[in-house]
Amino acid sequence: MQTNKVLVIEDEEDIQNLLLLNLEAAGYKVFVTDNGYDGLRIAQEEMPQVILLDLMLPHMDGLEICRRLKSSAKLKHIRVIMVTAKGEEVDRIVGFELGADDYVVKPFSIRELLLRVKAIIRRDEVEEEKSSKQIWKHEGLEFDFAAMQFKLDGQSINLTATELKLLAEFIQNQGKVLSRERLLNNVWGYEFEGYNRTVDTHIRRLRVKLGKYSDIIHTSRGLGYKFDPES
Repeated sequence: MQTNKVLVIEDEEDIQNLLLLNLEAAGYKVFVTDNGYDGLRIAQEEMPQVILLDLMLPHMDGLEICRRLKSSAKLKHIRVIMVTAKGEEVDRIVGFELGADDYVVKPFSIRELLLRVKAIIRRDEVEEEKSSKQIWKHEGLEFDFAAMQFKLDGQSINLTATELKLLAEFIQNQGKVLSRERLLNNVWGYEFEGYNRTVDTHIRRLRVKLGKYSDIIHTSRGLGYKFDPES
């Protein structure tokens, strides 16, 4: 079986060593660099499944690295987990808008971070296994599950991988109220107390991209969210 690869782009040596030791112990092939230029080169050469990306780096910051990754036809499918001391909501939103799949704030639990890496890789494996030719349509909305593509009024909408997974989860559970905990487990692949903001931030961004159909996702106060195209 092929060994999954993880690239760590981090300039703090202590954190480099912590991640290298624990990721290798978990069975991953790990590449480590302290700068974005080498990180982009290694990503091109090795095509890792996941990149753990610090934001505050010398010469080229993590946001620019993420922007370059997601604008590359070859590299855009690599999953990016931002690992940073910058924990304000605006920082998370910018990261998600650039295509980051997850966001972890320092100081972090190494156990939790390993779980997130495992979950994000497993999520991709499950998606490949579940791929079908099913196409869902409602009025001007169209979702192709095989291609994982979304169209609005005939135009392809650029959703991040996480937004696509979130929309797919809603479509497959139309009319049901989905709790934040369930969405975390099914979309992100983990459950951790205190990360409901991750769900809320993504849903706000998804509603914006849905445009005139934004109210198709209802907030059930105190319970979660419901996708109801018939309302």
